[in-house]
Amino acid sequence: MKSLLMKGGRSFWLALTFLFGFIGAAFAAEPLVDVAWVKANLGKPGIAIVDMQPTSDFLRSHIPGAASTDFGKSGWREERADKVPDMFPAKLDKLVAHIGSLGVDNNSHVILVAPGDGYADMGWATRIYWTFKVLGHDNVSILNGGMKEWAKDKANPVEAGAAKVAAKTFVAKPRMEMIASLDDVKASKAKGVTLVDSRPEDQFVGINRNPKATQNGTLPGAKNLPSGWTTENGGGKFRSKAQLEKLYKAANVSTSGEQINFCNTGHLASIGWFVSSELVGNKKVKLYDGSMVEWTLVKAGPVEQKVSLD
Repeated sequence: MKSLLMKGGRSFWLALTFLFGFIGAAFAAEPLVDVAWVKANLGKPGIAIVDMQPTSDFLRSHIPGAASTDFGKSGWREERADKVPDMFPAKLDKLVAHIGSLGVDNNSHVILVAPGDGYADMGWATRIYWTFKVLGHDNVSILNGGMKEWAKDKANPVEAGAAKVAAKTFVAKPRMEMIASLDDVKASKAKGVTLVDSRPEDQFVGINRNPKATQNGTLPGAKNLPSGWTTENGGGKFRSKAQLEKLYKAANVSTSGEQINFCNTGHLASIGWFVSSELVGNKKVKLYDGSMVEWTLVKAGPVEQKVSLD
C-alpha cells in the first residue's frame, strides 16, 4: 500500500481530495427542503426540527419531534446598549444555550419551520437561518411553505403538547464578516456597492415608516426589491430561481457582485439576503443588521425621501 501511494504521488492525493470534496458537496444541506423531504427524513438521527409557530399553535399541532422557539423572545435578536433594537446578540452565551436546548449540536441538520402564513413569517426562518450561518453552522435548511404547507395533507403526521427533545451542546464559531455594520454601509456607499432595500415600496419611497425609525425614506441611491415579491403571492413558498432572476431584472438589481440588503431591523432584509445568497447564488451579498432603524436613530447620514406628503 505504501508503495502504491508513493507511485501515485500527487495524482493520488488530488483524486482523493476530489472524491471527498464531491462526497461533501453531495451531502451539503439545501437551503430549502419540501414536505416530501421532511417526511422521508423524519426521525432520522441528526435531524433537528425547529418550529417557530406561536406557542399556542405549537402546543396544538407540530411536526413530530420538533422543538419550539420564539423568534421575538428566545434571544435571536436583542436591544443593543445604545438602545438600537433587534440586533445580532453582542454576547452569544444565552443564544448558544437556547440553541442547545432545541436539541441542536454542531452535527445537527437543522430544519427551520415557520408558520408559513406569509412572507413576513418566513422572514423569521430566514433570519434564524442567517444567524446559524453567522454562528458557523452551515447544515441548516428551511421548510418551504412552513407548517401551513405541512398541514395541507392530513396524512402528514403531527403531534400535540410540549416539545420532547433532549438538550445538546452547541458551540459557536462566529463569522462576523457576514454582518454589514453601519461603518461597512458607509464605506460601501462610497465604493458604489449596491444597496438593496427589502421593504415594501411605500416605506422605500417614504410614504410610511416603521415606528421604530425616526425618519421616512431609504438610504440614498438604494434600489428596491420588496421581500414580498420573492414568495408566491406573498405567501410562504419561495419562487423558483428562474422567477427570482426575472424579478431581480425588473428591480434593476444584479444577481452578482457586492450587495448589502437592509430593511428596518434586519428581518425582511434576511429574506433578501437568503434569496440572493442561497437561492440565486450571489455569495457576495451581506445583511445590514441595524438597517433603517439604526441609521435613523443614530443619525448616521442622509435619508432619501422620494415622496413627501408635507
